[in-house]
Amino acid sequence: MELVAAGAARLSPRRLPALPQAVARPGYDRDGLRAGIVHLGLGAFARAHLAAVNEAALHAGADHGWGICGVSLRQADTRDALAPQGGLYALALRSADAEGKPRQQVAVIGCLLETLVAPEDPQAVLARIAHADTRIVSVTVTEKGYCHEPASGRLNLDHPDIVHDLGQPLAPRSAIGYLAWGLQQRRAAGRGPVTLMSLDNLPANGHLLRGLVLAFAGQVDRALADWIASSCAFPCSMVDRIVPRTTDDDRRDISDTLGVDDAWPVLAEPYLEWVVEDRFAAGRPDWTAGGARFVAEAAPFETLKLRTVNGAHSALAYLSVMAGWATVDQAMAQPALKAYLAVLLRDEIMPTLPPLPGLDLAQYQARLLARYENPALKHQTRQIAMDGSQKLPQRLLDTVRARLAADLPIPGLALAVAAWLHCLRGVDQAGRRYEIQDPMAAVLARELALAEAALEQAAARAGAGPAAMLAWTEALTGLVPVFGDLGQDPRFVRAVAQAAQSLRSLGVAGALAALSPSGAR
Repeated sequence: MELVAAGAARLSPRRLPALPQAVARPGYDRDGLRAGIVHLGLGAFARAHLAAVNEAALHAGADHGWGICGVSLRQADTRDALAPQGGLYALALRSADAEGKPRQQVAVIGCLLETLVAPEDPQAVLARIAHADTRIVSVTVTEKGYCHEPASGRLNLDHPDIVHDLGQPLAPRSAIGYLAWGLQQRRAAGRGPVTLMSLDNLPANGHLLRGLVLAFAGQVDRALADWIASSCAFPCSMVDRIVPRTTDDDRRDISDTLGVDDAWPVLAEPYLEWVVEDRFAAGRPDWTAGGARFVAEAAPFETLKLRTVNGAHSALAYLSVMAGWATVDQAMAQPALKAYLAVLLRDEIMPTLPPLPGLDLAQYQARLLARYENPALKHQTRQIAMDGSQKLPQRLLDTVRARLAADLPIPGLALAVAAWLHCLRGVDQAGRRYEIQDPMAAVLARELALAEAALEQAAARAGAGPAAMLAWTEALTGLVPVFGDLGQDPRFVRAVAQAAQSLRSLGVAGALAALSPSGAR
């Protein structure tokens, strides 16, 4: 993949002194770093969040054992872009001034020391997990990368990657396989335990990761599972920073700022939050220097973030994909959508949150909506809408369950769920087609076809209308891996069916108008 022109001056360690004065750069002895952190899933988020916070810790005096080895589990593109740059890349924090004019701060991140591509050399990845220098193994593989059942949290032993990995200790494919087999090598070498840390948007992500690794290890070696359970640490964490995809225009803009070409810079908003439980098996950097907060229990913060930031983001994305609004800031420019999100947050989501002393929910909501309005990020709504089958349970359905348990209405949440179901049709209101990007895409397509057939049959009997849409909704919400037992709750199914009927008959704008603030309380 050619991301820079042949022969172009390239970002590299030797070019750091010549960068413009306004560009921050490593101020520590980079040559003395050792990789104490192995990170699986070297995407944009990890480079804009974990690495940025770790960079601040190194500048604040963290010892030189906290460099990062990044592992790409699928493709070589990140390695191919960054290896010629010695692992260096630029992080551009983008925002807008009071007049809406974009502005950015650029820093070169230096703590990424090595990039491995798992399919090319799986044994190198296993060896790095088992290496004496390694003290933390962190993970950002998105919800679908855990090879689990989203509704139950159990390891999916029928997942093709898990089936493969159980029989291939030297050549796994999944993050769970790499962790378990890497820990086996570590234990066999007589090395100490490590901390395994999920940075993905999953409830109780540390507990989930622990359960999945132990379930896998228990299939192959009970003694290994016992050692992991008794020695390794799995802290839960909450991460929050909006990180859009890097475009070719972004590459050109940031390379112009640097005065040299950067094949793969990353973008982010200035806002960053990281709440992580202070349970580490082999030490940790002082990430507070980069804005992290260490706590005894992360669960309240996880619930806050998943239900507000991620829940509202998904609701916005599904409705926007239907309407054809390409970016989050474009969607937030629609008064009806912005009003809907405000009511959804205030009246349906925030009453379900656990106590968070000192947090002003009104201020939190105002700041969150202002983050969505950031015109400098151009965050694509289809990117947020990807992998809905994996995201829906924790982002929206847990909130639905909380409200139904209290016998409270769910009109705004139901509209978000109905919008996801409509998005599965792969065509927006203007007739533009798009691909359904979801690990359950084939299953979802089959279920949608059955639902459309049920809709036609019901319409033939009773005419098009609410009864027919109820049949359509019952068919789709019966998908247990996504909805669990919610498909058996008539309150949920009726609410989603009503919202789906509104979307299909009135469109997104009409459905938002019909869902007045008073009706959403």
